Amino acid sequence: MQIPAVLAFVAGATLTLVLQRQIRSRSRRRKDEDCPGFPPGAVNTPQLLAWIDAATQGWLILAPDLSIAYINARAERLLHISRNLLVRGMPLEEVLSIPQLEEAIISTRHQQRPQRSEWEQLGEPLEAFVLPGSDEWLLVLIQSRQSLEAQQQQQERWVSDVAHELKTPLTALMLVSDRLEMAVEGKDTVLVQRLQRELRRLQLMVEDLLELSRLENSLPQESGSYTAISLEDLVDSAWSSIRPLAEEREVQLDLDRSEPGPMMGDQRRLHRAVLNLLDNALRYSPEGSTVEVTVMPSGGWWLLSIRDHGPGLSESDLGNMFQRFYRGDPSRARSARSGSGLGLAIVQQIAVNHGGRVEARNHPNGGTCMELLLPKSFLT
Repeated sequence: MQIPAVLAFVAGATLTLVLQRQIRSRSRRRKDEDCPGFPPGAVNTPQLLAWIDAATQGWLILAPDLSIAYINARAERLLHISRNLLVRGMPLEEVLSIPQLEEAIISTRHQQRPQRSEWEQLGEPLEAFVLPGSDEWLLVLIQSRQSLEAQQQQQERWVSDVAHELKTPLTALMLVSDRLEMAVEGKDTVLVQRLQRELRRLQLMVEDLLELSRLENSLPQESGSYTAISLEDLVDSAWSSIRPLAEEREVQLDLDRSEPGPMMGDQRRLHRAVLNLLDNALRYSPEGSTVEVTVMPSGGWWLLSIRDHGPGLSESDLGNMFQRFYRGDPSRARSARSGSGLGLAIVQQIAVNHGGRVEARNHPNGGTCMELLLPKSFLT
């Protein structure tokens, strides 16, 4: 089938949808009424196809003989059709076997009225709207009936399950690499050491994924044992963990010791949050600079502020840096070390579990300032 014919059908089906909605909400209008501001030929073929392929709803266009004339990427994903399988031009019955959808297609063809169908595809609830077109063409619109929240929870469970499955084989591979290091010589030693570095990075990523999953499934005040802690002590302890890396680049810690007293919180996880924030500041700090840390009360909050003297962050980085696996502009980093991409997402979840939040901004005098805020009423 030629692309112009497909586009003609798409345009006709789209107009049919618009007209049907107008008929339900207003008095009957003429079907040949012009669409204001959208003259024929206003959008070229590649643009229209790109829009259809990028749609969040699945589009499946069927020719009069019920062969697949066009299918977009979303429909392929929902129906679990491999993109490597060239289904265009194939009879629908050879590609899919969904009785509910087949029944809706037959009803639409006979009644020349839109039909709705529901079914489950590998555990995911789907629905389809079959719309009639001219000359027995059909448009099938497919979408998931899962809520966005349910889909996100399903994705998080999947990530957690994958992380659990990867943990054991990665440990086994590390043991094998240790044996290899003792057995090889010369240039092969360098290759084995590179393998070990990558395996350690993967192990770190798996551990971070599991930790993030545990945090996301913990309720506030149930994420661990709450004890009286000092944020200043946490800063000292966390900095001692990365001091060797800081000393390599002559980066110093400047801690303003003005904390008025202890607070209640999960010491282990708050230590992890502070460590991740300090490590992030060190990553962006120039050689010979200082990481400035302040602990102070701020209204109803305890405020931990960590400032580096790096180049600052772009607006895009500031808006996305707490997302999973987000990588900022590498040219802004002053260290070649690479993390799992989950460190700041973990900080954010720890803050949320303590009833607080974490924020990032560029300091007026240069560098980036990360602020961890913990509510006094929640912790004391």
